[in-house]
Amino acid sequence: MKSNIPPFLLSSFNPAHTRGGGRADISYLDKGIRSFAALFTEGYALWELSSRRSFLHDLDARIKIVFWMLLIVVISLKRAVLPEAAIFIFMFTLAALCRLNLIAFYKKVLMLGFVFGFLISFPSAFNIFVPGTVMLPVITLSRMHDFWIYHIPQVIGITDSGISLVSLLTLRVLNSVSVSFLILYTTPFTDIVKALKVFRVPDTFLIIISMTYKYIFTFAHIVSDMYLAKKARLAGSNDSKEAREWIAGRIAFVFKKTQLECEEVFKAMNARGFSGDIRLYHHRDLTGRDWEIGLVLFAATVGCLVL
Repeated sequence: MKSNIPPFLLSSFNPAHTRGGGRADISYLDKGIRSFAALFTEGYALWELSSRRSFLHDLDARIKIVFWMLLIVVISLKRAVLPEAAIFIFMFTLAALCRLNLIAFYKKVLMLGFVFGFLISFPSAFNIFVPGTVMLPVITLSRMHDFWIYHIPQVIGITDSGISLVSLLTLRVLNSVSVSFLILYTTPFTDIVKALKVFRVPDTFLIIISMTYKYIFTFAHIVSDMYLAKKARLAGSNDSKEAREWIAGRIAFVFKKTQLECEEVFKAMNARGFSGDIRLYHHRDLTGRDWEIGLVLFAATVGCLVL
């Protein structure tokens, strides 16, 4: 008996969807939308992480904000590698006590530290910018040169002073990012806003960061939904030109939708009698445990300062 099933339904391999080596062809548009989806998912994961119970999770947000600011000041004041390394070990210990996923946590910290710390400060390792004893020669010229206010030596290389400076700046960025992420991972965003309100941070600033925090995930979800709807109506694959045109159109659409959303939110706030002041509920009283942990953190911060 002859089968009426089309041959393409019986085939287990479709070469149109693969590229050399049998790997699936994933466009840059798919990768970008995946990043948006990851951002949307991470926002809710961060909320779940900040609601756990551990060493810092139960601590009052006001004490954590004070600790955050003091440690940032200490990190900025230290001018030696050893104290910065001690602060890095201290932050690692706190992250471990909070039972965070250290691999995922330090993956983000090290990436930001590498980009904004090491890569930006790496040119200062050369004796063109920071004089010192050359530890690793890189280029040897026929003679030295003087250009405007710059002196270019005959031997260009990495100096000991440059290595110390790069290490110091990289550790500063790593420590600043570590303490910031640690506070965000252990404190719900609403508690952070309440604590900032207690310390007289302007309401305008609090409204801006609150709305930004909320709607950045909302619009990321909208972009992801638009792309899924596009793929659901698409039988084949788009070429690069069509993908660029679609991206440009979606950027314009999201920009216009953002403006309309801002206007609607502003009208809704005025209709409900919003006067520009943020009113918060009464804070809970500080417990003995809050004072004890706060004193320990304060003593550790002072210890990092005197190193």
